[in-house]
Amino acid sequence: MKKTIVSVISLLILVLGFAFAESRKDWSGDNHNAAHSNIEQSQDPFDKMMLVLTHQRCVNCHPAGSKPIKGDDSHTTRALGIPRGADGHGLKSIDCSTCHSEENNDFSGVPGAPEWALAPESMIWEGKTRVEIATQMMDPKRNGGRSPEEIMKHLTEHELVLWAWDPGVDSEGIPREKPPVPKDEYIAAVKEWIDNGAIIPNE
Repeated sequence: MKKTIVSVISLLILVLGFAFAESRKDWSGDNHNAAHSNIEQSQDPFDKMMLVLTHQRCVNCHPAGSKPIKGDDSHTTRALGIPRGADGHGLKSIDCSTCHSEENNDFSGVPGAPEWALAPESMIWEGKTRVEIATQMMDPKRNGGRSPEEIMKHLTEHELVLWAWDPGVDSEGIPREKPPVPKDEYIAAVKEWIDNGAIIPNE
């Protein structure tokens, strides 16, 4: 009887040991290592990219309200009180190009770049977390049906986006603050993040 009990216990220990070994194999195997590696590769580029996208130079073009916001402190634009409008370019009678040309006006302090406009309401970033911004940015239902490659092109080549590193001066002649990441490093980070699968980490 004792021998039977000992045999059963030994067999049970052997089975549990095998199961534990298999579970560790699943956790530390190639699939886990590959996923963990992708997350690690995306984390640093993601952080670097989001330092730019959450900076006021970008958020000012993605306001939560219907009115533009401006400045290093992201205050509401009072001049004319022009709202976002249906297409982000203001009203038909007075649109963004009424004041904003395709380049900065350092005499008046009015910023300018090609296609000056507010982002659509589906792309509101003001008050959003990094994860919320990245999630909606990569969602075709909210980003205008863009593919990851098209998003990458927009973020790294569109002149209005790149204006953030050439923002000119304000009405008092004081240079506007640039994003905290150099342009070439930002572009490289965006491309690396999307090339690695555009993995959005948990906050």
